[in-house]
Amino acid sequence: QVQLVESGGGLVQPGGSLRLSCEASGFTLGYFAIGWFRQAPGKEREGVSCIRTGGGMSYYADSVKGRFAISKDNDKNTVYLQMDSLNAEDTAVYFCATGTPQYCTSSFDGARSQDWGPWGQGTQVTVSS
Repeated sequence: QVQLVESGGGLVQPGGSLRLSCEASGFTLGYFAIGWFRQAPGKEREGVSCIRTGGGMSYYADSVKGRFAISKDNDKNTVYLQMDSLNAEDTAVYFCATGTPQYCTSSFDGARSQDWGPWGQGTQVTVSS
């Protein structure tokens, strides 16, 4: 059974950092891509970052470039999203999903949710003073 479980969300002050984890089970990470998405209240789900876990190529939405870093540990079947210099606009529920590597591109901020799945349950990130 394919399953993704996110963890690491929480409340952080502006300028702070969080590291999210996406642990995969039921499939081998190295053959797929993992994408991080987020959805703020009243907004559509948007692509934040993705990584091709076989080759390691990664891409970022313009809004998070230079602040977020995606990484993988294939031995642990886990993908991480290090988030630094957080601001209020980063407040959202963050989801990870698996997909075929062809959908992990430099245009990931325009990724279509229907091209990805299964999905994790999401983890809340709140940036507030």
